[in-house]
Amino acid sequence: MATTADTALSFTRMPHPAPVPDARRIEALANPGFGTLFSDHMVSIDWDDGRGWHDATVGPRGPLTLDPATAVLHYAQEIFEGLKAYRLADGAMALFRPEANAARFNASAARLAMPALPEETFVEACRQLVLTDREWFPSVEGGSLYLRPFMFATEAFLGVRPAKSYKFMVIASPAGNYFKSGAPAVSIWLAEDYTRAAPGGTGAAKCGGNYAASLVPQAEAIAKGHDQVVFLDAAERKWIEELGGMNLFFVFDDGSMVTPPLGGTILPGITRDSLIRLAREEGLTVREERYAFEDWKADAQSGRLVETFACGTAAVVTAVGRVAGHFGEFTIGSGGPGQLTQKMRNRLVAIQRGEAADPDGWVKRLG
Repeated sequence: MATTADTALSFTRMPHPAPVPDARRIEALANPGFGTLFSDHMVSIDWDDGRGWHDATVGPRGPLTLDPATAVLHYAQEIFEGLKAYRLADGAMALFRPEANAARFNASAARLAMPALPEETFVEACRQLVLTDREWFPSVEGGSLYLRPFMFATEAFLGVRPAKSYKFMVIASPAGNYFKSGAPAVSIWLAEDYTRAAPGGTGAAKCGGNYAASLVPQAEAIAKGHDQVVFLDAAERKWIEELGGMNLFFVFDDGSMVTPPLGGTILPGITRDSLIRLAREEGLTVREERYAFEDWKADAQSGRLVETFACGTAAVVTAVGRVAGHFGEFTIGSGGPGQLTQKMRNRLVAIQRGEAADPDGWVKRLG
């Protein structure tokens, strides 16, 4: 076994005894989809209140063995992140703003009474896995290696208190198109009977419970022929917040943009933050302010609103063409991707893939 010591915590490499054969891997990578195919290895680091973080390994991906009383199974102390590795034009692998993911991961950990992971360890864990499984990068147009860092409580006990032991892991999934429909613009359904998050809750944390709560309205949306569900605020059921897994932007006929403010109930998306900064660099006005659903509908029907797009790590930037609910439905613009949506997506993707200047140093080359 080889050991690396690039950070304060050393990673021990454990070679996979039986990796997926080359021919089978290449065949699978021709159509990876999203979230169903996984690479050979995973990262694992343990924590307990006596030793802190220890036993960092890069080893074969495989099942976990958990005691039936493991705390995460009963009290849901669990958080995760999502980021992508890209292949640059010269063949090098790169991550996009991994330090921002590391910071958000620790913010989630603090909200769920979990230990902080040093940001450099988070980034190094991702680097180690990408370089180990770089042959799993998909060959499809726009493909990437999606990384899922996560942490969960491992102590076996029954009692409502923070656990005394945790495991941090990273797995990798070759990714193609996020939306199965492949449509140029998605259709979304208004969740009128459900909310995603309430003030004082965990809306700003990236924890599994937030997503579990969205599954019923998301299933309702899919059953009615839509791609995603959009949530309103919990207090007034009036203000647009976000989709089941993405932030929203609204583009008006004067070229200005609005995105709902964070404030504790909306996940602070890294793609969202990147787009705000890029748009402002272009000289565009971007306002982080509340936007009522009724105004969205009226502005779309009057033509004042010309584009709406959703954004997130998985889908990057995706146009919203149609919105429906028990009220009826309305179309945004022509129902397809607008010019600013395409421009913002193209600029962001070009930076991520090393095809455009990166003045902010967002792209982290991995070698």
